[in-house]
Amino acid sequence: MSLWSDIAIQISASTNTYFDVEKISSISGGCINQAYCIEDSKHIFFVKLNKTKSLRMFEAEATGLQEIKNSNSLRAPNPICWGRNETNSWLVLEYIEMDHITKNGSAALGIGLAEMHRISFEKFGWMQNNTIGSTPQINNFSLDWIQFWREHRLGYQLQLAKTNGYTGRLLKQGEYLMAELEAFFPETPQVASLLHGDLWSGNYSYDLAGCPVLYDPAIYYGDRETDLAMTELFGGFSTTFYAAYSEAYPLDPGYKTRKILYNLYHILNHLNLFGGSYLNQAEDMMEKLLTEIH
Repeated sequence: MSLWSDIAIQISASTNTYFDVEKISSISGGCINQAYCIEDSKHIFFVKLNKTKSLRMFEAEATGLQEIKNSNSLRAPNPICWGRNETNSWLVLEYIEMDHITKNGSAALGIGLAEMHRISFEKFGWMQNNTIGSTPQINNFSLDWIQFWREHRLGYQLQLAKTNGYTGRLLKQGEYLMAELEAFFPETPQVASLLHGDLWSGNYSYDLAGCPVLYDPAIYYGDRETDLAMTELFGGFSTTFYAAYSEAYPLDPGYKTRKILYNLYHILNHLNLFGGSYLNQAEDMMEKLLTEIH
């Protein structure tokens, strides 16, 4: 019980309100962290647990959630506190009861995401590194988006793939693709927009009022098309969402091709995290992109 006592003490100090864990409920759905709901007679919190060494990951997540909240665009859980003891690290968040999707909620998600993407910064990157899944995500600031994507996104994942034993065609295609990245950006220069960074259907929901809620971010400032691309990678976003977003913040024509480039990053990450079942998909995506160059 010392873990929950330690967490309760930190919650009490962070909120200036006494909290004692009276009920613990396990929550399913995550594949990286353990998740729980903890309660006393007056309060309820959402808690993520991982190994002690994961504290920095939780710190970055808390900072990212706060950045979304500061944008006043979409709701995100309020970070309460984070810490560690000899056995675990933890992140305590506001508990938000979720509800089912609605058509109005889908439109609000599209409009809110467009508003979030209009929050911009002078450089691409982020003030700290974070994680994409459990993979480190390097966010060193850069004034050049193409250089940032080449070095800290595609290049980083390809180097991991090489380390994991994926060589041959994948690396050869990848090296050629990285050398030709400028070919995919003939339109206006990219804006460093506030990004969720890991925007698939498992990382958003709706509160009881039908308002969209974002969580589990991999925050950085970059081309907004990367967020839109990921929404298309695994599905789970409605036509109402896309229509609302496009009306609020129209996309450039080149998005149709660049979304393949941006989703390649996530497929390479899945290859590195989950194994060779993603190899053919990564190679096929590279082939499509290389065909666009010729």
